[in-house]
Amino acid sequence: MPCLYYGTMITVQSSNLASVGYNPWSGTLTIEFHGGRVYQYFNVPFAVYLGLMTADSHGSYFAANIRDQYQFRRIR
Repeated sequence: MPCLYYGTMITVQSSNLASVGYNPWSGTLTIEFHGGRVYQYFNVPFAVYLGLMTADSHGSYFAANIRDQYQFRRIR
């Protein structure tokens, strides 16, 4: 789904995350959670994004490798 704020989002199968977007030029990872909250995480390496997208559990990977590891801001 395209969005003015964060580009193309990819829907993921997760009980916590609804969709994920990544800008490889800036390293900005955008995550939309179920319920509509959207956060951007900054300076996220591509390897971390790839790990998130290939993880058996997107939510568990997010909790262990992204949440509290990178600067972020809530945009919605």
